[in-house]
Amino acid sequence: MNHRHPLDDIMPIYKVEQDCIVSKQGDVTVAFRLHLPEIFTLSTDDYLQLHAAWVKAIRVLPNQTVLHKQDWFTQAHYQGQFESQDTSFLSHCNERHFHERPWLDHQGYLYLTKTATTTRSRMGLLDPRKSVSVLPHLPLSHTATEQFFDKVGQFIKILSDSGLITTQRLTTDELVSTTDRAGLLERYCYLLDTDQPVVQDIRLKKDLHIGQRRCQLFTLADTEDLPALCGPRINHDKYSSEKTKFSVGFAAPLGLLLDCNHIYNQYVVIADPAATLQELEKKRLRLQSLSAYSRENFLAKEATNEFLNEAIGDQRMALKAHFSILTWHESEADAKAVKNQVAAALSQLDARCKQETISTATLFWAGVPGAAAGLPTHETFDTFAEQAACFFANETNYRTSLSPTGIRFGDRLSGVPVKLDLISEPMKRGWCQNRNFFIVGPSGSGKSFLMAHLLRSLHATGSHLIIIDVGHSYKGLCDMLGGYYYTYTEANPIRFNPFIIEGELDTEKKESIKTLLLALWKRDNQGFTRAEYIALSNALQSYYKYLDAHPDIFPCFNSFYDFLNDQFIPELRAQGITANIFDVENFMYVLRSFYKGGEFDYLLNATENLDVLDQSFLVYELDAIKDHPILYIVAILTVMQVFITKMRRLKGVHKALIIEEAWKAIMREGMAEYVLYLVKTVRKYFGSLGVVTQEIDDTVKSPIIKDAIINNSDIKILLDQSKYQNKFSQIQDLLGLTDKDKTLILSMNKGIAPGDRYKHVTFMLGQHVTKVYRTEVSLEEYLTYTTEEKEKIQVQAYAEKYGSMAKGVAMLAAHIRAGGSL
Repeated sequence: MNHRHPLDDIMPIYKVEQDCIVSKQGDVTVAFRLHLPEIFTLSTDDYLQLHAAWVKAIRVLPNQTVLHKQDWFTQAHYQGQFESQDTSFLSHCNERHFHERPWLDHQGYLYLTKTATTTRSRMGLLDPRKSVSVLPHLPLSHTATEQFFDKVGQFIKILSDSGLITTQRLTTDELVSTTDRAGLLERYCYLLDTDQPVVQDIRLKKDLHIGQRRCQLFTLADTEDLPALCGPRINHDKYSSEKTKFSVGFAAPLGLLLDCNHIYNQYVVIADPAATLQELEKKRLRLQSLSAYSRENFLAKEATNEFLNEAIGDQRMALKAHFSILTWHESEADAKAVKNQVAAALSQLDARCKQETISTATLFWAGVPGAAAGLPTHETFDTFAEQAACFFANETNYRTSLSPTGIRFGDRLSGVPVKLDLISEPMKRGWCQNRNFFIVGPSGSGKSFLMAHLLRSLHATGSHLIIIDVGHSYKGLCDMLGGYYYTYTEANPIRFNPFIIEGELDTEKKESIKTLLLALWKRDNQGFTRAEYIALSNALQSYYKYLDAHPDIFPCFNSFYDFLNDQFIPELRAQGITANIFDVENFMYVLRSFYKGGEFDYLLNATENLDVLDQSFLVYELDAIKDHPILYIVAILTVMQVFITKMRRLKGVHKALIIEEAWKAIMREGMAEYVLYLVKTVRKYFGSLGVVTQEIDDTVKSPIIKDAIINNSDIKILLDQSKYQNKFSQIQDLLGLTDKDKTLILSMNKGIAPGDRYKHVTFMLGQHVTKVYRTEVSLEEYLTYTTEEKEKIQVQAYAEKYGSMAKGVAMLAAHIRAGGSL
């Protein structure tokens, strides 16, 4: 015969008032939402600091208090943001790629309960329905309540001062339910993973069933099942290396690393430490008298004696603790698999799995927020605050940035998309003093995909990007984004037009053109006189006045050369300017090769792709000319001029100049002063300078990179450095890395399952944030970013066949998914 009871009759909670939970026994509970550190981001010292904060906080709680820490881990699926503002083809493909990606959601709560009656008299209730009549209703006095709230305030302040945990007080509206929203109390009773109210049956006979879900309860409440040793952290072998030991929290295997629906309840019962020790002393005496009859009694006596010695000798705080894991699943077939998962997780702590059967109902009700005082005494064990705090779940998922300039990367644990802001948030939070970034990625580490993804994401958020490259890595992306791609071939040589200006001729624009003309006229070992410098300045000033008076003349080097020949030189001669003041004949002779009919007449007379100020994606591919003494210098000066113009004139728009491996040639050609100028001033104009290199050794050999760019780049991005693990100390000193940074960096790309198509990347934001993310892209993004020659040819062929890069990539991806090959 089934006996049904309304939930209100069984529920141990009386009411919620003034943001406090009041039980039917008169216990008062205050509830908090916990914001814990992100998993895989803490060092050994961080775990020690976090553990010390918990122990210190527990010590301030008054007697007859129960600390109940409750962590929810629920299986969820990522929902693609198909309605986002970024509706580009690649963004849509990205959302489709991650849509329905499984991950484990985590929400942490803390309940601090002041019991109305003594803890000793309260423990042992096996049926919450009897709690109303068996014990008297003894509400807390106003004074006791106020004292408790003061201690709670101290407790929360200690946790916050650690700098690793933040808390948020839960309000009445969050705890109780309405007609259209489930509060936390209802969510626990029905194990709801959302706040949508759903009424379900709760069956407590034999097994615990809630609706269609079958629950299992596993406990750590018997000293025989506990590990012999515990500490604030353990090694995570999956990410450890020969040189470094990767740390996770001691209880991490029971938290995010246990991939199933579960609630991890952690109870610390602070009765009366003096009375607890007195009881243990009596127990020791009883065991001593019985020790002659049983070895078990003798060993129990010795253990109790050691406990008392430690409590008194080391001034430890004696308390009671209980830890349990409540799991649920839809299918009976999953029961054994879940049990094996829990057993394996506990074995990592050297603990034994005990599945609860007799006290399941009591422990379930004790898990209700505010009902922790109903925890039976026989389900607890004696311990110290230091040991109990080791079993707290102290890590949560990666957090995502809410910034509109956030860039999508993957959570390291599950790959679920999270956003990282490199533009605004680091500056606002004081993590960084500039937006410059320095990237080190050896060949095969995924650098090309990282950079392409980074640039595409920045472009999608409105950034203007200029890339100097020497490896044709960005042709596909440039075509996809409709940018300008400058490169050199014999059939179609590279062309620029530095004489095109928008608006007035300002000093900076005039200086950049003069620098270019002087570089083409003079050799590196030849200087120029003050008179020559002034003459060129006057020539440019007169030329643009001439253009204003003759709007039909097209600005370019050809028209400038004609102007000098027809207008400016006769004027100089009329003024009596001789060759020893300004050797204009020599100037005209040397630069004749850039005039129509000359060897380089194409170089400075471009007539297309001139609106570079408005074009937000520019790629200068200089591989074919990187060793050419003339073409390369013109290209670099032109790029610098374009970026400086953008930097000055595009107000409120993020600008970035990315120098790939081209930085080696830039430094060799004596262009370092431009880079040094930009790296120190770009911050003032909402800009970034990014330098990318393959080998860390290259940076060591370049004093400019080492002393100027690295020191002025607060954002450092590293890919797989495993080949350097035996000499990582050099890299560590160069980049100013901590031991924590070193451990995280050397853990990259470990534990990746065969067939998984992603690589790890480490971001270091100043000295405050170091985190490893996944770089994972959709098939369409892969085809757009690929640098494999064979694949690039096929992508280009599809793009030409279907009329655009987007359509070509879409058709090729469909072909591959249908079983075709690249």
